[in-house]
Amino acid sequence: MHPIETPGTAAIAAKPIETPGAAQAYTSLASPGAQNTALLDVRNLAASADDMQILHGVSLSIGKGETHVLMGPNGAGKSTLGRLIMGDPSYEQTAGSILFDGSDISELSPDKRSRAGLFLSFQAPVEIPGVPLLSFLRAAASGRFGQELRGRKLRARIEELCDELDMDPAYLDRELGVGFSGGEKKKLEMLQLLLLAPKLAILDETDSGLDVDALGVVSRGIDAYRESCDGSLLIITHNTRILEHLKVDRVHVMVDGRIAAEGDAALIPWIDRNGFESFENDSSNDRRRQANDGIDARAARTPSASASSLPAETR
Repeated sequence: MHPIETPGTAAIAAKPIETPGAAQAYTSLASPGAQNTALLDVRNLAASADDMQILHGVSLSIGKGETHVLMGPNGAGKSTLGRLIMGDPSYEQTAGSILFDGSDISELSPDKRSRAGLFLSFQAPVEIPGVPLLSFLRAAASGRFGQELRGRKLRARIEELCDELDMDPAYLDRELGVGFSGGEKKKLEMLQLLLLAPKLAILDETDSGLDVDALGVVSRGIDAYRESCDGSLLIITHNTRILEHLKVDRVHVMVDGRIAAEGDAALIPWIDRNGFESFENDSSNDRRRQANDGIDARAARTPSASASSLPAETR
């Protein structure tokens, strides 16, 4: 799958915020015997909320500069995984570990994870009355880079990003998210992404509620983030619409709080044609993914997801 080229991408990427130690290259985790360069390494992660177990032994690794997609039906636990990686106290990590950039961050608070280079775009961005958008962005950038950022230079940079994302700079003086449409809120998330330049961005249902034009702008923002920051992405979604615009390295399918299947981008059109039903039908069975080919043994045995119908890379 190749990304759809849209005008303006190069312009956004032209002036990235420089961060020390940015990775220049990565080794594919799919290559046999390749050096492990995982930026995020989730190992046997289990989690609960309100005494209900939600995640059951989830494992996945994301390399530096890679774009991964986490797909699955509603209620599968996708957003829970994203929030748990970010340190949301609403969820309890009951087993496993979360390694980020070589360190276990399981005990870190959300703000410390953010400073380390993690970013989570919410499915439903919050509104904060009384807080001007510009003040919020200034505080977020100061916290991310460990120094107070003020003055005309910062505002000029933010206004430049607003222009590239088709956002009216007048929004900077408005209250954070208040009165913004769904599409404008998602553009605001992209603005934060480009300004903060995290090492890993987790985008939760970023395409939800977007029209075609807004989706194109968001896709440009994602492409610019990858190009200017060499950043890694975990895109959480239950449909394939936004993926048509992106180059995807790896796809993970989650059902009932477990990773049911993995594969390369060829798995996306397969899911588009067949849906998640084949994975859901046998979700109660024990799933142990095969180490070499990335597809669990259950999916290979299921008639509706037979080895002959699945993309070759996932078999």
